[in-house]
Amino acid sequence: MTEDAVEHRRMIVSGTGIAGLSAAIYAGRANNDPLVLEGDEPGGQLTLTTDVANYPGFPDGIGGPELVQRMKDQAMRFGADMQHGVVESAQKRKDGRIDVEVSTGDRYVCDALVAASGASARTLGVPGEEELLGYGVSTCATCDGAFFRGEDMLVVGGGDAAMEEATFLTKFADTVYLAHRRENFRAEAHWVDRLEEHADEGDIEVMKNTELLEVSGTPEDGVDHVTLARNETGYPKENIDDPATETLDLDVGAVFLAIGHTPNTGYLEDTGVEMDDRGYIETVGGDGGGQTKTAVEGIFGAGDVVDHHYQQAVTAGGMGSKAAMDADEYLEEIPAAGERTEVAAGADD
Repeated sequence: MTEDAVEHRRMIVSGTGIAGLSAAIYAGRANNDPLVLEGDEPGGQLTLTTDVANYPGFPDGIGGPELVQRMKDQAMRFGADMQHGVVESAQKRKDGRIDVEVSTGDRYVCDALVAASGASARTLGVPGEEELLGYGVSTCATCDGAFFRGEDMLVVGGGDAAMEEATFLTKFADTVYLAHRRENFRAEAHWVDRLEEHADEGDIEVMKNTELLEVSGTPEDGVDHVTLARNETGYPKENIDDPATETLDLDVGAVFLAIGHTPNTGYLEDTGVEMDDRGYIETVGGDGGGQTKTAVEGIFGAGDVVDHHYQQAVTAGGMGSKAAMDADEYLEEIPAAGERTEVAAGADD
């Protein structure tokens, strides 16, 4: 960073999903005056869910965007400062603070950074997918499966997540169809065995060497049917002009994409924060304090950017509150150097 001055903040929270907003609420109540940066998906994945029925305290359900807005209002009530922008880079300074550069051009230095930037669900980009996301197309069976009780449902994927979601959906679906573009699954044997058990019982129909081409329906009426391609050699999209590739329509009421997530952690690459081979932040964990600490002092991780297993709003919220409390404990141990004052950029360079 080469500008003459940047603004100092005691704490910055990256992300306004449930984890980030929970961290903001707790940080605000601890008088840490957090700056909360919305990221490239303001509100996180929950904003794509039209009806959240499993978040505690709302027995009649609540819309995802409404829940996010309520949490934003609550965080601001306790002093959080919400700003637009994506954190593009973060870098640890020699004095222990953290330089943060935002897509808006704003630059900050903070004493503690809570990385709650989430993970973006991968999608296929097929026609109808984007228009019906939240209206029958979903990336979370646990979140939305119960809304389509009694319908036939399609799960797309071949890894552990796809197996788990297909198995979960048998609780609600008439028939679950699982489409995988290859012959062999990437999932662990445990999940493949469970899938085959359900297939033997008639709950799941496995469609190997099959890919989704299009989702048909309307936001008003939901998903009506899907169009699939099948080729016995696999990857039918790549062989769409092959006479052996067949297309077929399948009547389903919901489509669940289980093809993985991409954690939004690129901005942490130069900080020294340790990540696994998929880009998820590695934190201390355990059952004591400091569970959300990373390998870098002053940087904490929470929500889907850390958790690639549960990926639920309620677990993200819990992690966000932990991160704020861990950060508060850290901040109490270091000097509070001029909150919201101007400090020289690169003074320690």
